Amino acid sequence: MAQAVEANGAPPPRPLDAIDQDILKILQADGRASIRSVAERVHVSRANAYARINRLVEDGVIRGFGARVDHERAGHGTSAYITLNIVQNTWRTVREQLRRLPGASHMALVGGDFDVLLLVHTPDNRALRELVLTRLQSIPEVLGTRTLLVFEEEDLEPDA
Repeated sequence: MAQAVEANGAPPPRPLDAIDQDILKILQADGRASIRSVAERVHVSRANAYARINRLVEDGVIRGFGARVDHERAGHGTSAYITLNIVQNTWRTVREQLRRLPGASHMALVGGDFDVLLLVHTPDNRALRELVLTRLQSIPEVLGTRTLLVFEEEDLEPDA
């Protein structure tokens, strides 16, 4: 019997139980938590915790491990959300160009008054201006942009 496959070629995700959910919460709060620590906190063996984490990675539930950065302290004190209107059916082309933008942190194809929402972090307003007026608006598929300057932000993910 053939295994089901999603459109992206990956197997469909397996359901997560309460232990998997707890492991995810722990690793979101502290991506550097040891297997032993995770196992103790969810009350399973180290081998079980290791196997579960590996499965979560293999299934694409955990996409990676990294550091949460304070962008201002890292020299990128200006943040903005930029909305883009793009030519219909050009998302894949635009997405590849947005991935290469310096300071691009998050992007989403959305429905509503605009097509794309892009979060960027730049050293200052001059760099933001350059990014919007020179880089973004020179992409042929971008029909228009609107820049929303971020005055203050807060990470809602659990603290370590």
